[in-house]
Amino acid sequence: MSEFSWPPSPPTDESDLDRALRLQEEKEAKKISDEIDRAIEKERQELKKRRSAMRILLLGQAESGKSTMLKNFQLHFAPKAFHTEVELWRPVIQLNLVRSINVILNILSSVHDVPADPAARRLSTRPISPESHRLLRMRLAPIRQVELILTKALAAEPAEQSPPDVREGVQGDGPVGPLDVCVRPGSEWKTCVREAQLLTSRGTRRGELDNAAGILDACREDIVALWADPGIQATLRAQGLHLQNQPGFFLDQAARVAALDYTPTEEDILKARIRTTGVEEYRVEMETATEKGESWTFYDVGGHRGQRAAWAPYFDDVNAMVFLCPIAGFDQVLSEDKSVNRLRDSMKLWKTICKSKALAGAKFILLLNKCDILKAKLDSGIKFSDYVTVYEGGNTFEDVTSYLKRSFQVIHKEYSPRKRELHVHLTCAIVCPSRLPFVVHPMLTRCL
Repeated sequence: MSEFSWPPSPPTDESDLDRALRLQEEKEAKKISDEIDRAIEKERQELKKRRSAMRILLLGQAESGKSTMLKNFQLHFAPKAFHTEVELWRPVIQLNLVRSINVILNILSSVHDVPADPAARRLSTRPISPESHRLLRMRLAPIRQVELILTKALAAEPAEQSPPDVREGVQGDGPVGPLDVCVRPGSEWKTCVREAQLLTSRGTRRGELDNAAGILDACREDIVALWADPGIQATLRAQGLHLQNQPGFFLDQAARVAALDYTPTEEDILKARIRTTGVEEYRVEMETATEKGESWTFYDVGGHRGQRAAWAPYFDDVNAMVFLCPIAGFDQVLSEDKSVNRLRDSMKLWKTICKSKALAGAKFILLLNKCDILKAKLDSGIKFSDYVTVYEGGNTFEDVTSYLKRSFQVIHKEYSPRKRELHVHLTCAIVCPSRLPFVVHPMLTRCL
């Protein structure tokens, strides 16, 4: 028998009394050991149950980065499920591309077709003549039809087709409404795409999605030429329109995305822009070793001001709340309300959430997002204090982010119904979005 076996061997000279005492002690020790084992198993089962019922609320204004964070989370913790839906994202990405093209075509129409406007006349003086632009617009006219086909396939809301001011509400690199692919809540758009793709795969007739892909491929060279045209680039700059900084921008990848054999990459899917109206529920069946078998539910709530009334029912019974604040928006206004500064709106929204009694028991995670864009703006000379007039610090990234971090922490401490821990992180929109899951996951796990 091993020297470490239990119970230990009795001594050779053990008396009857010693034996009785020993057996009683062993019985008590076994009872205590069994109780400890049962307690450990009960705790393990309760932890597993809590994890399987993990509910996370994602909050923040529109364009704060909620959907990108969620897609990254799915990619890293449920990669098989993520990759089974790659083909479903093709029409979304194609529609993102098409919307960008049509925004430019609308701008060109408003500039070159209204010569009576002095501003338009100035913008018409280009390195390449307006006639060249007119011919390019004619060759790209079928792209309008592609947008209709893809919009229908996704059961999406149509974009504003009129050339009138697509720039309205756009400030610098702020949101551009026409680029949004706005679909209904739930997974209805995925069902619609699956049905359209199934029809095509049966070969009964050429599917609408194939028609759209064929038109895009035929227009591919002209699409590339549109974005490469220095005159068009000058026009966009004069209009203050920076499409390349928008979510869902693929014009710089047009030769690849417009190709007939295009298959979305992971990066494409993460960049793709789709906006739901209402609340989207995502159930992530964890596939990684330590979390395998767990099911986490995320509620991605529409961030536009008109949709925020729908948030309240989802405040109850959640384990954690992740709030994303796009701090690079300090010099921008809301696309839905041009009188409201984006950073000021985020701070007001944060105050409302901190005050919520329904969220009093939830763990709070604050992600000050789009730090890479903030740093680029500050480095370019844009003054933070010009937009946040109470700020008296330096115009460095470190000074500004320290101020913002303190400001959000003060609001949380002052308005929370009861004392709770707040996890704060600085995160990036473009440079390192793939790190978000590894920032958020440990904090969510600690919520258990």
